[in-house]
Amino acid sequence: MSSHTFAARTGRALTLAAVAALAGLTATAVAQIATVATAATRASAAGESRATFAVGEELTYKATLGGIRAGTARMRVEGIEIVRGRPAYHLVFTVDGGVPFFRVHDRYDSWVDTATHASLRFAQAISEGKYKRSRTYEIYPERAIYQEDGDSAAASVSNPLDDGSFIYAVRHAAVRVGETQRFDRYFKPDRNPVVLTGVARDTVTVGAGTFATVVVHPTIRTKGLFAEDGDARIWFTDDDARYPVKIATKFSKFSLTLTLASVTQGQGDNTRVAMVGGRN
Repeated sequence: MSSHTFAARTGRALTLAAVAALAGLTATAVAQIATVATAATRASAAGESRATFAVGEELTYKATLGGIRAGTARMRVEGIEIVRGRPAYHLVFTVDGGVPFFRVHDRYDSWVDTATHASLRFAQAISEGKYKRSRTYEIYPERAIYQEDGDSAAASVSNPLDDGSFIYAVRHAAVRVGETQRFDRYFKPDRNPVVLTGVARDTVTVGAGTFATVVVHPTIRTKGLFAEDGDARIWFTDDDARYPVKIATKFSKFSLTLTLASVTQGQGDNTRVAMVGGRN
């Protein structure tokens, strides 16, 4: 295998790890809501639960590939914006890194309705080596359809979620040890279902500190990182915040790990983190 081919495959693996593991597990669960008065009022009227994050929250991750430092990923709750007359949380996920001869600079933006938790818009700006692509999906929950870059409408699902909003949904699902949850809410129906199984409790040390966690095994109807025959694991803090502090998986011949390096809590964030120790 040529060095360029290896670099391209390695860079692609890094991107898939970060995107699938952080931006979305590629499909699942129930999106969350930040603590904002107008949104809280609407959510309460609809019988919805309080969110585990707030505007301004940012999670930064270190990515390693076969034990080698390979880049950084960030998830941020950017703010509240109006999409087709509806207030929506703007979620941003970025990946920067790669290996020699193959660099990755990707950005994923999601807009999630503050009251219904459904995805309204999803945008990708991908730069992976020589490959460049940008696309935007307009998602219409009330009609269960979506459009890619203005093309013809395609069938979706009720109360849909996209890649960027799914990790927040998984956090909200709060899978416990011994429990299995199944979800069919990814906006492209052929990717459903996603199955989440709580497999163990563990105490894990990462750059952001030492945390008590619940280990979750995700499987998805797709090839790659979270395929049904794979062995991916995600460590969520065992507290109200439910931060994903570590993701470990194997993709092709690569061993991929993402670890939480730092946390910036959002405005009004009063969740209590299950930190049992910390690093200087």
